[in-house]
This record gives sequence, C-alpha cells and structure tokens, in this order.
Amino acid sequence: MAEERRTYQRRGQQVASPLEYAHVQPHASEVEMAVLGALMIDKDAFMEVGDSLAPESFYEPRNQMVYDAIRSLSVEDSPIDVLTVIDKLGKMGKLEEVGGPGYIAELSSKVATSANVEYHANIVAEKYLARQMIQYVNVIGKKVYDESYDIKDVIDEAEGSLFELSQKNIKKDYSVLAPIVDKAKETIMQAYAKKGGLSGISSGIVALDEKTLGWQNSDLVIIAARPAMGKTAFALSMAKNIAADQKIPMAFFSLEMSDVQLTNRLISNACKIEGMKLVSGQLDGPDLLRLDKKIQKLIDAPLYIDDTAGLSIMDLRSKVRRLVREHGVKLVMIDYLQLMTASGMKFNSRQEEVSLISRSLKGLAKELNIPVLALSQLNRNVESRNGAEGKRPQLSDLRESGAIEQDADMVIFLHRPEYFGIGASSDGAIDYHNKAEVIISKHRKGATGIVLTKFLGEYTLYADLDDDPSLPVSAGGEIIGSKVNGENGDMLFSQTEYDPFKLAAIDGYRGGD
Repeated sequence: MAEERRTYQRRGQQVASPLEYAHVQPHASEVEMAVLGALMIDKDAFMEVGDSLAPESFYEPRNQMVYDAIRSLSVEDSPIDVLTVIDKLGKMGKLEEVGGPGYIAELSSKVATSANVEYHANIVAEKYLARQMIQYVNVIGKKVYDESYDIKDVIDEAEGSLFELSQKNIKKDYSVLAPIVDKAKETIMQAYAKKGGLSGISSGIVALDEKTLGWQNSDLVIIAARPAMGKTAFALSMAKNIAADQKIPMAFFSLEMSDVQLTNRLISNACKIEGMKLVSGQLDGPDLLRLDKKIQKLIDAPLYIDDTAGLSIMDLRSKVRRLVREHGVKLVMIDYLQLMTASGMKFNSRQEEVSLISRSLKGLAKELNIPVLALSQLNRNVESRNGAEGKRPQLSDLRESGAIEQDADMVIFLHRPEYFGIGASSDGAIDYHNKAEVIISKHRKGATGIVLTKFLGEYTLYADLDDDPSLPVSAGGEIIGSKVNGENGDMLFSQTEYDPFKLAAIDGYRGGD
C-alpha cells in the first residue's frame, strides 16, 4: 500500500515528506531464494552463513519463515533438506503460509551447488542493512520537519541510532595464529627493552607500575572511589606524569570541571603550590620561583583537555578517534563515567545506559589499541560499613552497573583511611597520615593487591611514598630548598643532612618544588 502523501510548510513552500521519495526497499528476492536453496542441499552450508543472517535479514516474509525453520533444525542438530524443512514448517503451522511444499521444492531447484552461498548471504545481509538505514533515516527525517523536536536531541538520536546499528552489524573474522604470535613476540621484546620490565605506559608511581606493568594498550581501567578520596588528584597526577614528564600525548575529558579549574589543579600538582594560594593569588617568593621554573613543562606537555559537559559516548568516540589520528594520542582519561550519556538511545533504566557506555569504552580501547582510564563513583555502601577493613571499597560497591566490573580489564579503588578517622593500621605498622591506598581489585593480566602511596590534597598529588614533593632533588642527589637567598634563590642540603623538622625551623623556608 502506497504511503499517503504528506507535505510540510517551510518558508512558505510546500516541502515533501522524506517518505515522498521512498522507493521499493532494497532487496534481492532471487538471491534470497538461492541462499535458502543452498542451505537445503548442503548440510554444512548453514555453518558458513548462520552468524551473519537472521530471519529478519530476508525481505520476503515467507523467506523469513523458511530460514527460521532451517535455523531451528540446525539448533536441534537435525538434518536440513527439503523434506525436513517441509516437516518443520508443518509443525510450526506455517507450511501453507509460505506456499506449501511446492515453494520449498522450487527453492531447492534454484541452485545446483552451495559454492556461492556465503557470497549470496553477504548480499542478503547488505540489503537488510540498507533497509535498516532507510528506516532510521525516515524516523529522523520526520522529527527534523517537526518543530516540536529540539534539533540537538534529533542529532543525538541520529548518532545513537547509527551507533546501535553499527554495533549490531559488526562481524569480526577469526585470525590465524602465526601473525598473532609475531605481534605478541614484538610486544614482549618491547617490554624487555624497557627499564623495569614495563610493557605499558608508566603511571609515574613506581610501586603501582610494579603491580600493573604500566597502563596497557586496549585495556579499560576503571578508577573508582567515594567523594573526597582524590579521584581527580589521582587522574591529574597521571596526566602530569604521562604528558608533562614522559611527553606521551594523552587526552583528558573532564565532565565535572572546566578546563581552567582543571589546569589550576594541574599547576598546583606540577609546581607544588597549594591550590588555595593559586585561587587567592597569595603567592610568596618561593611560590613564584617554582611557578616560573615548572610552568614551561606543562606548556610543552602534549595534553589535550576537553571539558564538554554531559558528553555523550558517541561524541567521545568521534573526538578520541580524531585525537588519535591527528595528534597521536596514546592514552585517554575520563572524569567521570557516570556523567556521560548515551543520547539518542532508549533504555529501560540508567543501569542499561551505563552498561552501554562501559561496553563502548572497552570497544574504543580495543579499536584504537590504547589504554582508556575512566573514573567512576561508588555507591554509599562504604559509609554503612564499620572498621578499617569495612571502609575499604569492594567490587560490589561500583555504582549503577555490574557491567562496569565485567567490561573492565582492571578495577582500581582509591581509599584514604585518614578521611574516615583511621590513623593507623590495626597492627600499628602503617601510619595513614597523608597516605592513600590504591587497591587493585581486578586485574585480568596480573596481580591484585594494595599499593600504599603518598597523598597531598593541597597539591592535588598522588606519589610514591619515598618521594618528597616538598623538596626537589637536584641531579647531584641533593635536596633543594626554597628559601630565597642569593641570585638563584636556592639552598642546598645533602641527603645525609636532610631533616624535615630542622628545615621547617629555618626562617623563611616554605618548601616546595
């Protein structure tokens, strides 16, 4: 039945509906019949096309029913031929609907061999994909002409629909082992050539790298914590260590803070200047010296910051692909996952939406072969538990979706016992003052466990315990203070003379790097 003609008013002109231009939808009935005929003359043919075709892939309704019967026979491990298909359709109550035994016999006579069944199946699959595209375009086209829809929402829906369509039609071929072995060997030799056995990108925290061997290509790493645990401090410490110190290009997507706020925190981290001083502008001489000395390293850092609020997963994928292509980005950081959306797609719950976002991030890491690090919120279960052990996060604390745990190659929790009033470990061996636990709870490729690190919130800083961020170490192994004295404003102390309590008593000393 032909579509009813519809017109829309635009600038005083009659404009045809998108459906006005519709033709007979793409299909190839003869090819569909050839595929079905081949499936009934070769018992092994279904194994070649079963993963690329579904009943709805066929345009003719009766061909859909015949293929459904053939697929059911395959699932039951029953023989597939003209007689068994006729019998199956009869049991399904659809034999007469498809045209009776005569039509099934006609299908089997369409081909003499199944040699081309895979080629023909690809044609059927492509025609089905084209019909799906037309359906999506028509739906979007109607909404474009309807002024009750916000055009930005329509764009998001279009992106979401195309993304969903592409995901449904991705088919990955198998790989022969030999080239995979060569690729694996190359990765092993690259790791061998690196100091410390790192095979990935160093976090800049030695104790953490010993557990993870660096951030690995194609991995999705979830870094989760409750508020006030220092998620952003950890992320910025990584950004400074990777982009500023190692000069490795990376992208930072901040959905919570503006680029200026983020950069201020990054300056605090790199220059070891308290954040409140930067905001208030109350900098003293040593602060200005450190700012002048360290700021250039940040200026030269290949760090690309995007502070788009409410970023959708489709926008993220597009931006990351462009950054990798144009700037050679090797790592992506997202702050944070729960603030992302999957605009344009419909979900029954927020859990389903977060699951798709998580799955998409893992897909992006694999597609571009780079590490993707995503910060994540935890639920409130941590607060309801008692004791030092009870306050440590668990995998079940991941907020909104168990799929996050499933998709992640590594799940890391950040935990500061001091925040919960826990000053020391139960045996008294660990003083938790200015310290944080980096808890590796899931690690597909290696060890799990707890890494104790230094945490200095005033500098937005995570570091190794033996690092002293208040004092820079010179090339000669000496610690440089910051009391302004002489032309260069430096005071030198040998490692053996280092005593933080004595230094704190020196008049005018402020510390800092």
